[in-house]
Amino acid sequence: MQQFAMYINGASANGYKSLEVINPATGSAFAQVQCGNSDDVDSAVAAARAAFPAWAATPWAERKAAVQKLAGLLEANMTELMELVTLETGKPLGGLAQIGSGMELGGAIGWTQYTAELELPVEVVQDDDQALIEIHRKPLGVVGSITPWNWPLMIAIWHVIPALLTGNTVVIKPSPFTPTSTLRFVELAGSVLPAGVMNAVVGEGDVGAAMVDHPDINKIVFTGSTPTGKKIMQGAASNLKRITLELGGNDAGIIMPGTDIEKIADEIFAACFHNNGQTCAALKRLYVHASQYEQMGQLLAERAKAVVVGDGLDQTTQLGPIQNAAQLRIVEELADSARADGGRFLAGGQRIAGDGYFFAPTIVADLSDGSRLVDEEPFGPIVPLIKYDDIEDVLRRANANDRGLGGSVWGDDVAAAAALAMRLESGTAWVNTHGSIQPNAPFGGVKQSGVGVEFGAHGLAEYTSIQTLKIAR
Repeated sequence: MQQFAMYINGASANGYKSLEVINPATGSAFAQVQCGNSDDVDSAVAAARAAFPAWAATPWAERKAAVQKLAGLLEANMTELMELVTLETGKPLGGLAQIGSGMELGGAIGWTQYTAELELPVEVVQDDDQALIEIHRKPLGVVGSITPWNWPLMIAIWHVIPALLTGNTVVIKPSPFTPTSTLRFVELAGSVLPAGVMNAVVGEGDVGAAMVDHPDINKIVFTGSTPTGKKIMQGAASNLKRITLELGGNDAGIIMPGTDIEKIADEIFAACFHNNGQTCAALKRLYVHASQYEQMGQLLAERAKAVVVGDGLDQTTQLGPIQNAAQLRIVEELADSARADGGRFLAGGQRIAGDGYFFAPTIVADLSDGSRLVDEEPFGPIVPLIKYDDIEDVLRRANANDRGLGGSVWGDDVAAAAALAMRLESGTAWVNTHGSIQPNAPFGGVKQSGVGVEFGAHGLAEYTSIQTLKIAR
């Protein structure tokens, strides 16, 4: 069984106990990880605080070079890291639409390389005989990163790379379900970064709470559920921490009447089911016009029945298991609720027999708003199809949800689809695609899907504070 330790002040660190990490494809442990507590958080924060002045004073070009070396480490160790991601998450090496652990590592490398090239130049707002006024961006201090189990390594990269580039130091807490790839990356990064610049503490909710409450952490970056995000927002008030929260979504997709649905069926299916639906910005509610409703249901059901579900280490697998037993129970409960609400199951609807946490890809018709499966985020391989007759009514229904991460409109008339997409109450609106994110486009939610944005110059700036310099003349 593989062994992993925490990483504090440039060295491996043991905790007060070990946790077993389960491979969800087998239901058995493949690794043991050292688990810390609030004392370990204190040690990690103290190391990050001590390292901050020198790292903040390091010239931008040198920090950029360090980040570029981290991209090189990810690339050089890609095979090992891909296998760890697959073992801990269950996602396939390749995956449906090539969205698997290979894509996760490729994305991590690409985001690191792109972010390394970003800059936050001094902005001059006045330069005349009265005064010189400049706006400078300065690092915040110690950044606490709390990451989820669905995309553990790539989301860690999203959190820590902009923090490091802007001169902050980091304490990261990976999910106890999926800590191995993050711990291995932090260990590799130790060959590039000075001691204390990046630290990793593994733990459960008490460790996350200790980070949120810690007076020497200046910012919390969190990706995860809305209820946990609300607790973090409350806890961050203790010292007015900056926060970036990317929270749950229940993304709607609207197919406009008359759309060539055979042309888009594969992409719609992938948007719903990649990573087994365990992506915040997956398509989770699909609204289809009554004139094409039955045909769309049949097209998606055919794909759900044909997709290859299995162990992610098998190169032929397209969808793996649900990541953990608790999430599997949630999906089962939502399927039962859909049956009680009169849902018509076109495909799937049940757990797949075996030791792993497998659930058959499921398409449910004849539900509407007010059903749990429509109103709640399932975060699993189950998608409701909702019939509509009127565009204005379906827009109202799509916007009625309290989440607002992403949304999409699909149609042959691109201008009409874009006009409707702009009326979605979502941080990102897609046309004829869904969930496609990239490192140069800001990404974040509205309503109860988050606070702040990530990616690009807008996301980079969130790791800094503004200092205005005025020189009188």
